[in-house]
Amino acid sequence: MLKAFKHFIQELTLGESDRIEFAEDDKRLAAAALLFHLVDIDGVIEERESRKLREILKDHFQLNDDETTELIKAAKRKDGEAVDLYGFTSVLKRSTDEQERLNIVEMMWEIVYADGHVHEFEDNTIWRVAELLGVSTRDRMLLRRKVASHAPEDV
Repeated sequence: MLKAFKHFIQELTLGESDRIEFAEDDKRLAAAALLFHLVDIDGVIEERESRKLREILKDHFQLNDDETTELIKAAKRKDGEAVDLYGFTSVLKRSTDEQERLNIVEMMWEIVYADGHVHEFEDNTIWRVAELLGVSTRDRMLLRRKVASHAPEDV
């Protein structure tokens, strides 16, 4: 009986294939999709950006390696299906507080500075996301300066 209950719980949380599933309204998926969008926006996914994405998601959401991999796969899929950024930002606006929204904008800057070059599409995307999240221009620019000051100079 206990084994059957354990299997039932495992199916609910991991699915039949032992894959981790993230709900459509999971703030982790929404944030990861925005971050993946930034990685892919200039048309070139660099290794440094991919590593930074994995590092940020794993650390911020306290995920293990398998969970991080599944979250990135789900984020890539959701980003490919999305017609705009509003779907992601509306989930985040409903499910996070102001500090968490600031953290998300900071993570976005970390992704952008991972390759040492801020592309105009990346800058514009962060501006739009910050506006949709209710993050002020002042806070967005302070976070940019903070991340830029710690960005590696050799890239």
